[in-house]
Amino acid sequence: MALPGLLLVNLGTPEAPRTSEVRRYLRGFLSDPRVIDIPAPLRWLLLNLFILPFRPQRSAEAYAKVWTDRGSPLLVNSLDLAAKVRQRLEGVARVEVAMRYGEPSIPRALDALRRDGVERIVAFPLYPQTSSAATTSSIEAVQRAAASYADPPELHFVPPFFADPRYVTCFAENAAPALREVDPEIVFFSFHGLPERQIKKSDPSGGFCLSRPDCCERASAGEHPAVLAACYRAQCVTTARLLADALGVPSERRLVCFQSRLGRTPWIQPFTDVEVRAAARRGVKRAVIIVPSFVADCLETLEEIGIRAAANWRANGGETLRLVPALNADDEWAGAVVGIARDASPWLAAGAG
Repeated sequence: MALPGLLLVNLGTPEAPRTSEVRRYLRGFLSDPRVIDIPAPLRWLLLNLFILPFRPQRSAEAYAKVWTDRGSPLLVNSLDLAAKVRQRLEGVARVEVAMRYGEPSIPRALDALRRDGVERIVAFPLYPQTSSAATTSSIEAVQRAAASYADPPELHFVPPFFADPRYVTCFAENAAPALREVDPEIVFFSFHGLPERQIKKSDPSGGFCLSRPDCCERASAGEHPAVLAACYRAQCVTTARLLADALGVPSERRLVCFQSRLGRTPWIQPFTDVEVRAAARRGVKRAVIIVPSFVADCLETLEEIGIRAAANWRANGGETLRLVPALNADDEWAGAVVGIARDASPWLAAGAG
């Protein structure tokens, strides 16, 4: 039987840091009803009257600040990770990278696997915490692309890994040097934000999520397993708790916050930019910021945090704000990816290491 395939899926990136390419990328991304989950006519109006006329130029300028000689940081880091995973799975599985939006697209990556004779594919969405906008959208895109073949491949999906000890350990080892060097007065755990309505839609209880200030802490502590399995914010809180414990960060020095909000609709709080500014203004001088929802450095880590948040910190009286790099193509992380994927599917079990 032919080798199985492992498809590493990340969110996506424009092909160049220019307005036209960024506009094309944003149109595809923000047209997804799982990303902007409002009625289609309202989504069209919002996108074409308020977002696309203005945001692509600003975003292109931001991308230009972090673009590399090899291209987008997200794509470069994803390709480098795939190369190391491919080495570890030589003779066990074919490995490809796909972006939910942009290139290499999911259909193109599946075509490459099919040309190699792959009939069984393990899809690994590289999002530690689950969300409809990223995880479910990517799963649906893989399913649609697979269904387009006359003889569709079998599919298996790696579940979210927000509490996997290997992922937590890799991020803790990544962050430990920064904590030793900075001796931070506060550690920010910054996750990508989501609209509150998406959190409430994912609530299997129908009324627990965002019903009280400590709802996520209660779900994380095991009081509501069904909520924890579905709630992005509760999974973020869990990741931050496990990571802070692994790093020995005391509770009074840890702060979970959320970045990258868009528009005026209510988004989950507290907001990273607001908390960074507030901490600097009350006299905090040294801080570290960890971004555990991003396994690959990208615009949101390098520009939004590494440049803008750092400038915000200094402008308000702070001195050191150290960004911990994402896992990228770290050797230990590559091994963890193999282990997590292997545990999720018996197709990859034999010989992987």
